[in-house]
Amino acid sequence: MVTEKPKLPVEIAPEALSPEALHAILESFVLREGTDYGYQEISLEKKIENLKKKLSRKEIILVFDPNTESVTFLTQKDWIKLQFKPELFQHSDELC
Repeated sequence: MVTEKPKLPVEIAPEALSPEALHAILESFVLREGTDYGYQEISLEKKIENLKKKLSRKEIILVFDPNTESVTFLTQKDWIKLQFKPELFQHSDELC
């Protein structure tokens, strides 16, 4: 039995997506994150707006994982680390 080596994620430029597609990806990520924001609740739209800001400032990178055929975000630090040490890549949701 031959086991394929995992393929590395591919960066997706947010500008390459329609505004609707980008919004859907951002919304999907926010809805699956399950983060507790403490005493004050933050609206879905505010969370999406915060992610958009991080994306525009290049603090996070939108990536496509060909192994899981899904998209997610990596921090800039994790993206750079992945470029130099691809063996550290694991499919996980411990992103941004």
